[in-house]
Amino acid sequence: MRLDKYLKVSRILKRRTVSKELAHNNRVLVNGKICKPAYEVKLNDEIEVIFGRRHLVVKVLQIKEVVKKNDADLLYEVVKEWTEPEENLFEE
Repeated sequence: MRLDKYLKVSRILKRRTVSKELAHNNRVLVNGKICKPAYEVKLNDEIEVIFGRRHLVVKVLQIKEVVKKNDADLLYEVVKEWTEPEENLFEE
C-alpha cells in the first residue's frame, strides 16, 4: 500500500492530500529516510511524521485497504512521540 494511503487508512492523518503534501515537503520518513507518497509500506516499517514541532514515530503492524475507525489504531504501534521545545526568540 502507498505511504500516503496508509497514513489516511490508519487515521494518522485525516486526509490523503495532507499526507501527500507532508511527504512532498520531506516531513515523512520511513526507516530514517525521506520518502515519497508512492513508497510501498511494508510490515515493521517505522514511519516518522513531523507536524511542525511535533514528531510521531509508529511501527507498521498490519496493512489493510479498509478498516473501521475503531480498529485503525491496530494497524500501528506508537514507538515515540515528542514535541520540540519552542525557541525563545527574546533571549539576550
